[in-house]
Amino acid sequence: MTDTLLSGELTDEELRELAEQAGRELEDASAIEILKWATDTFGPRFCVTSSMEDAVVAHLASRVLPGVDVVFLDTGYHFPETIGTRDAVDAVMDVNVITITPRQTVAEQDAEHGEKLHDRDPDLCCALRKVKPLEDGLTAYAAWATGLRRDESPTRANTPVVGWDAKRRKVKVSPIARWTQDDVDAYVAEHGVLTNPLLMDGYASVGCAPCTRRVLEGEDARAGRWAGRGKTECGLHG
Repeated sequence: MTDTLLSGELTDEELRELAEQAGRELEDASAIEILKWATDTFGPRFCVTSSMEDAVVAHLASRVLPGVDVVFLDTGYHFPETIGTRDAVDAVMDVNVITITPRQTVAEQDAEHGEKLHDRDPDLCCALRKVKPLEDGLTAYAAWATGLRRDESPTRANTPVVGWDAKRRKVKVSPIARWTQDDVDAYVAEHGVLTNPLLMDGYASVGCAPCTRRVLEGEDARAGRWAGRGKTECGLHG
């Protein structure tokens, strides 16, 4: 860990070069090795973000940085099972769960934009309830980790294990990018990692309740999100 990185003195260009170099050098590294690099490099300016679909990346990060910050975005539209998973993770894992919320409650958003904005303009709803709040919530960090995997959908097929998030001007770490669902399942089983109960009820990807359905046989993991629309991402990851 360097004083330069902790003091925030690196320029955006230097951080980008650092991220891209790490992405190349760590491409074949284990998830633990990738997270060890991130925590050694950024210390308290590194966090994990979690949708509480599962706690795999949070668990991995806690092994190399006990008490690591885990940022959870409460959109106001989550399934009760998702909130329950967050509370369980906070209670039993060696992490510091930080819940962030949008600037407006659902009721306030309804008053300004009309009810069920997610049905009429899901991109705007995601921007208000996900993208902007996460940008605000990550202000204190120079690097953040996600649970993105290349096998989840075509839009994620080229996810680097370490890359540069130009939109937020931060280093983005995806330590399980090369993992398959079988790898995730094996890790969960070996370590007893908490998972969202909805994953046992036909949901392959868990997001906001109004915009998430169970997947059908043969569909990719993201097919249950914004079904019937061309939309496959909320905007947090491109």
